[in-house]
Amino acid sequence: MQPKTEVGINHSGMQAAPDAGEKMLENMKLTKPRRGDERDLAKIRAEYAREADPVGTLPEPKQSGMRAVLMDKLGARLAFERTGTRLYDALIAKCQAERASGLPLKELQHIRDEEATHFALLGAAIQSLGGDPTAQTPEADVSGVEGMGLVQVLTDPRTTLAQALHAILVAEMTDNAAWEELIELTTQAGNDDLLARFIKAHEEEIEHLEKVRGWYRTATLAQA
Repeated sequence: MQPKTEVGINHSGMQAAPDAGEKMLENMKLTKPRRGDERDLAKIRAEYAREADPVGTLPEPKQSGMRAVLMDKLGARLAFERTGTRLYDALIAKCQAERASGLPLKELQHIRDEEATHFALLGAAIQSLGGDPTAQTPEADVSGVEGMGLVQVLTDPRTTLAQALHAILVAEMTDNAAWEELIELTTQAGNDDLLARFIKAHEEEIEHLEKVRGWYRTATLAQA
């Protein structure tokens, strides 16, 4: 793993070869592009959106109203906490490869274990409401897609520690907002037992966010 972002032979910009850039622009003038703009693409997207089936459906037993929304969001949090656990596994591996990372491995392991505990909590919550934690709800499907990019950043051996921490920061900010939403839904559903457990999990997530924000700032400034 590279400890910092380096200046190298990056030839992706046009200013690296100004003569070739001018020739490319001249060739553009010789072509006859189809007239149009992003409005055509927007129309096509609108047509697809009107005709598309939903991402998925909620599994049996059938739910409705607030209970259905809560079950869907529980599925999403379950999927995201699983991803969060894997993100910290990848970050720990990156730190072990970079012995001078400066990050406290014990604290990283502690956060990783709390993410795994939250995953187990959500699975138990879904079961307590009569659901199946192994079923993928529509929101869980979307959550999995959202997390794919973060996993790719953390598992790429070329990314720096600061870049990896930025991906973790994105995950923790999303996590905090989602737990707030889950607490609100659970409050409206009137489930006091789950509410108390979710509030505790959210308090732990707030601590995660503050620690990651500090580590990211330190790692970024260390590159200067």
